[in-house]
Amino acid sequence: MVVGAFPMAKLIYLGIRQVSKPLANRIKEAARRSEFFKTYICLPPAQLYHWVEMRTKMRIMGFRGTAIKPLNEEAAAELGAELLGEATIFIVGGGCLVLEYSRHQANQRHKEEEQRAAWDALRDEVGHLALALEALQAQMQAAPSQGSLEELQAQLQEVRAQLRTPDPPPKPRAGPAPQAKPASEK
Repeated sequence: MVVGAFPMAKLIYLGIRQVSKPLANRIKEAARRSEFFKTYICLPPAQLYHWVEMRTKMRIMGFRGTAIKPLNEEAAAELGAELLGEATIFIVGGGCLVLEYSRHQANQRHKEEEQRAAWDALRDEVGHLALALEALQAQMQAAPSQGSLEELQAQLQEVRAQLRTPDPPPKPRAGPAPQAKPASEK
């Protein structure tokens, strides 16, 4: 999976570069035509870049005290326009990365909120079931046990025997009702 991601990232980078290339070219042309743009926007970064590059090369070669001559105006304008174009491409690519990252984070937050809501719903349901279970247990404890019912029936038999009342007739079954005899047969 990781191996497949690198070619895709390279392809996306190339796509962003190709899309932002016309924008960079337009900025370069504006830098060449506009004196203000050339003087204040392109030349200072180009001279700074040239100074850092040459200073680094001189130190690598062992020349520490050498003075560095600034670039002429045409070369500095060209280098500044190139730097500005590359910076534009970099900014567009970085902006795309930032937007993609923020979109991914928003999706991640949304998923976490959905999971949290589902978890809370399950927790509430478990709470309701626990309350229902407690209510059923309370009903079971409040209901007389089988042994106490048998004791009550035995006490009822004793009371009936003392009063000498006959037991109530058995309950009729759910079958057909007996037919009454006609008066002539009596």
